Amino acid sequence: MQFKKRVLSLMCAAGLLAGAASAQAAGWCESGKPVKFAGLNWESGMLLTDVLQLVLKNGYGCETDSLPGNSITMEQALGNNDIQIFAEEWIGRSDAWNKAATAGKVVGVGAPIVGATEGWYVPRYVIEGDAKRGIEAKAPQLKAIADLGQYAELFRDPEEPGKGRFYNCPAGWTCELDNSEMLKSYGLEEKFTNFRPGTGPALDAAVLSSYRRGEPILFYYWSPTPLMGQADLVKLEEKPGVDKSVTIQVGLSKTFHDEAPELVAVLEKVNLPIDLLNQNLAKMAKEKMDSADLAKVFLKEHPEVWRAWVSEDAAKKIEAAL
Repeated sequence: MQFKKRVLSLMCAAGLLAGAASAQAAGWCESGKPVKFAGLNWESGMLLTDVLQLVLKNGYGCETDSLPGNSITMEQALGNNDIQIFAEEWIGRSDAWNKAATAGKVVGVGAPIVGATEGWYVPRYVIEGDAKRGIEAKAPQLKAIADLGQYAELFRDPEEPGKGRFYNCPAGWTCELDNSEMLKSYGLEEKFTNFRPGTGPALDAAVLSSYRRGEPILFYYWSPTPLMGQADLVKLEEKPGVDKSVTIQVGLSKTFHDEAPELVAVLEKVNLPIDLLNQNLAKMAKEKMDSADLAKVFLKEHPEVWRAWVSEDAAKKIEAAL
């Protein structure tokens, strides 16, 4: 009798172990866990997020969602595994990311965007003029951020006429903190107001409005973005030796990275060619398209791009869903 009990006990234990192994083998999505994305609020981040959601949902049967919030809050959520994917992480730019990476809570994979740039810009007509538009050069000697101290009057702030205005990133973006530090390090804090638009579109509107009127404007911006294809801009030089090369990866929570290897293998291969990306972002702006709609169009029109990321079985499922 005792022997039978021991055999039954061993069989039950083996069954539990097999069940656990089966659940582990089933993978993240097959186990019913949702994949939560950071709800990024800039154009390239929005499009990349929507593309990846469609790929994981249609190709791998994942339940996906995106949670809104500023980039710093989302990076902290990633470190806590409250979200699993931050589609466009500018590596090394954020203290929140750096701390989480050092603690082993987040992992960057792949190279979704290569060739991105960032910096402080002015319209080219500010430096060179524009004969076709009848605009004279107002600052022909302006080449670098270090030169800006003598041009505060040119970029006069309408709300504080005694200062120039520098258009920073919206509050809560990582670049807003970096730019604020740069104003201090270049000794410009007393000469320029640190103006933070409420949103990315508000920054775009300010730049394009001034550009259409041929007025001077000083602002931070980056690529890939639709605005870079809509205006002729000059990036001001920084201090010698400053390296502003940009590395962009897909940010993952460590938990997701370790428990979803099949999906990580997809995300490691993701890449949107930057010229093609800029074209699509310009299309989104011109046609006032929602990023989710553009993501579907992108997948339909460019299978040569995304098919390289996924398995053949997943590719068939994605195409069928489209």
